Amino acid sequence: MIRRGKLKVGLLLVWSVGLPFLSVAQKSNWFNLDLATDSVFGISTERAYNELLKGKKYVPVTVAVLDAGVDIEHEDLKSVLWVNKKEKSGNGKDDDKNGYIDDVHGWSFLGSKAGNVHYEALELTRLVRRDRARFDHLEISDVKEADLKDYTAYLVNKNTLEERLLKAKVDLEYYEMFKNDVENTVVKMGKTNPSYQDFVDFVPTTNRETNVRKYLLPILSERSFETYFQEQILGGYEHAKEEVEYSLNIDFNPRSIVGDDINNPREQFYGNTDVAGPDAMHGSHVAGIIAADRNNGIGIKGVANHVAIMAVRCTPSGDERDKDVANAIRYAVDNGAKVINMSFGKGYATDKNVVDDAVKYAVAKDVLLIHAAGNENKNLEEEPNFPNFKYEDGGTAASWLTVGASGWDNDGTIKASFSNYGKTTVDVFAPGVDLNSTVPGSKYQALSGTSMAAPVVAGLAALIRSYYPNLTAVQVKDIIMQSVVKVEQKVLVMQHGKNNELAFTDLCVTGGIVNAYNALKLAATYAK
Repeated sequence: MIRRGKLKVGLLLVWSVGLPFLSVAQKSNWFNLDLATDSVFGISTERAYNELLKGKKYVPVTVAVLDAGVDIEHEDLKSVLWVNKKEKSGNGKDDDKNGYIDDVHGWSFLGSKAGNVHYEALELTRLVRRDRARFDHLEISDVKEADLKDYTAYLVNKNTLEERLLKAKVDLEYYEMFKNDVENTVVKMGKTNPSYQDFVDFVPTTNRETNVRKYLLPILSERSFETYFQEQILGGYEHAKEEVEYSLNIDFNPRSIVGDDINNPREQFYGNTDVAGPDAMHGSHVAGIIAADRNNGIGIKGVANHVAIMAVRCTPSGDERDKDVANAIRYAVDNGAKVINMSFGKGYATDKNVVDDAVKYAVAKDVLLIHAAGNENKNLEEEPNFPNFKYEDGGTAASWLTVGASGWDNDGTIKASFSNYGKTTVDVFAPGVDLNSTVPGSKYQALSGTSMAAPVVAGLAALIRSYYPNLTAVQVKDIIMQSVVKVEQKVLVMQHGKNNELAFTDLCVTGGIVNAYNALKLAATYAK
């Protein structure tokens, strides 16, 4: 099947892969189920509620979702939103004097009164654009010795960008051609959503129609044409188009709409109140996994039941800027978040020290940061992902968890094929394949990615902090790591074009999948 590392560049999401052999109820809630009783490798959330939490006292916990936006009108989210009670909505005043006017449900660092940033260039693209004016007219013989390192980095980055752009253009041409072939074939069939049997009965008259039929038949035996066309074919086309027009386009720079001083990475007070933004699918999905209302009898059940979701918009469709991430972390901390979910990442960083300082601030304020490992099937021991827990000036963030994505079968495929991994750089794994959650318009959709695994852990962290509020962020991290269910068998990992079998301890620090039941039992011993 068609699979790409990122559906939304920067946001850590991959396309749905289909969840076979489970009942409707299991499909909807598999990440909360129990391996022993339900035969899927969930995190035993339902078991924890049934056996450990009934009648137990709790305190509400605020979880900040740093993302592309959250649909605050969603039927399954509106009852669990953070509300800034010190702020009066819509009066145009900074009632609580926190520097952000009318921030009732959170804040966006990606807009102004003039509008919002939707698409952005990759950090790689921005680096090449930054250095082009400085170096593009020079030969190596003209470069001063003090500038040689920067010049060499520019040439490497420029070459990388050109290669990626060429590939994206080839992808776009392929997807556009195949999309058109499929659309023309369907029109000829006279069906808007043809079934598997329709394709069996269809008699092609051209080579293109023959190829479409041959390609789609095995796929449509398992899923609908409409779903596959929207998610895979049209999704692939739109992704490639976005790369060519925005992500890898050195001349695309939408930042002026924000109105900040982009050359000042320490600037804090800019943005607007639009926490949904132009596309809230990713952030809404993340928020639902953490805390979708468990008691309203509709939709899905989030992991945590006493959570307020603070929406902080800082990640566009493209690579986030370090300045925005740092400000989003500080905003979340200053406004009471005890857990921060960060389902985004990139391969380059311009102002890592600015993000590091914000992370240090969060750690000092007893906040737990949860970060998605990424979806390129990379070994993070060899290729860094940003942001991360390692400070540029030395040391590490004590209350930071990096999360890989796992599937539902307790076999050699338990590691999601797309998930990044690392023996010392990824802490734990959590369910991240086909998680059903909230998307804009009070709808629901199954999505896959480490973007989905991170909020499972963020929800678990919030659950622990809610029922055991005296525990520190570092203790909660320790509990989550010590209480994993170990993966005993070796698992398949594609490396250098070959499937290798690795121990799960080679994929993450703990060698296991997070587990709510185990974690809450362990938390009870810490609290005594």
